[in-house]
Amino acid sequence: MPELPEVETVKRGLEPALMGQRFARVELRRANLRFAFPTRFAERLQGARVEALERRAKYILMHLDTGESLLAHLGMTGRFTVLHPDGRMSEPGAFYHEVGYYTESPHDHVVLVMEGGTRIVYNDARRFGFMDLLETAKREEHKLLKGIGVEPLGNSFNADHLAEKFRGKSAPLKSALLDQRVVAGLGNIYVSEALFRAGLSPKRKAGTLVTRKGTDARLEPLVRHIKDILTEAIRAGGSTLQDFQHADGSQGSFQQRFKVYDLAGAPCPNGCGHAIKRLVQAGRSSFYCAHCQK
Repeated sequence: MPELPEVETVKRGLEPALMGQRFARVELRRANLRFAFPTRFAERLQGARVEALERRAKYILMHLDTGESLLAHLGMTGRFTVLHPDGRMSEPGAFYHEVGYYTESPHDHVVLVMEGGTRIVYNDARRFGFMDLLETAKREEHKLLKGIGVEPLGNSFNADHLAEKFRGKSAPLKSALLDQRVVAGLGNIYVSEALFRAGLSPKRKAGTLVTRKGTDARLEPLVRHIKDILTEAIRAGGSTLQDFQHADGSQGSFQQRFKVYDLAGAPCPNGCGHAIKRLVQAGRSSFYCAHCQK
C-alpha cells in the first residue's frame, strides 16, 4: 500500500493539472470501487473548480469551490494518471514533458475530464481504493479522518507529543508508531527505516522511551529521523515495490536507499558483522539489526 511519501508525490503530481481547473465531465465506468460512490457523485463534481489539494495521512483531498472536497484513497493498487488532450502523459511539475502514450485499461474506473481537455484517469486493478465527497469545513469530523493523529512533517509532531502518546504503553515501538491515532500516515517501510537510523528495536516497548521525569533523550532523534526519512523519500518520488506509479506513469526510487526494509539476511549496513533480521509483528514484517537496534 502506498505510504505517506508516495501519496504526497501523487498529490504534487496532480496539482499542476487540477489547481484552478473545473471538472467538465466525470466518467464512472463501474458503480463502485472498494465502496459505492456517493449519491450523485458525478453530478456534484461536474462544473466544480478545484481550489486546493491537501494530503491528510494517506488520503488526498481536492477542495472544491462548492464547499465540498473529493477524498481519494489509493488502496493497494490505485493510481492517477494525468493525460494531455492528445493522450500523452504529463510529467508532474511546472512544465510538461512527453514521457509516452497511455494505453487504456479495463481497470480504468474513473475519468475526470477537466475544462481544458486534460484527463485524470484513476486505475485500480484490485479496487481497494475508494472516493468520497465530504463537507470541506467539517472534513476533520469525517468518519475516515476523525481521530487521526498529527502529521509527521508538521511542528506538532515532536518528542513531547510522542512522550505523551507512549507513556504507559506496553505495545511494541513499531506498532505504536503505526497507530494512526498517534501519528498520521506512517507506514511499515518508513517506520522500519527510521527505527534503524535511530538505533531502536521494533520490539522495544514504547513506554520504555518515557522516563518518570518526562521525555527520554532518544525520542528527539527518533522524531528527527522520521522527518528526515520522509522528506528524503518524497524528494526521491517515494518507493516503488510493486504497483506504485507517479501521475506521469514513472516510478519512485527511494527503495534503492533502503538500509533494512525487505533485506533480511543481508549484512547490516553499519558494518557490525550481523545480518538484518525479519520479524512479524501484528501481521506485518519488521526488518532490523538486533545488534545495532536496542
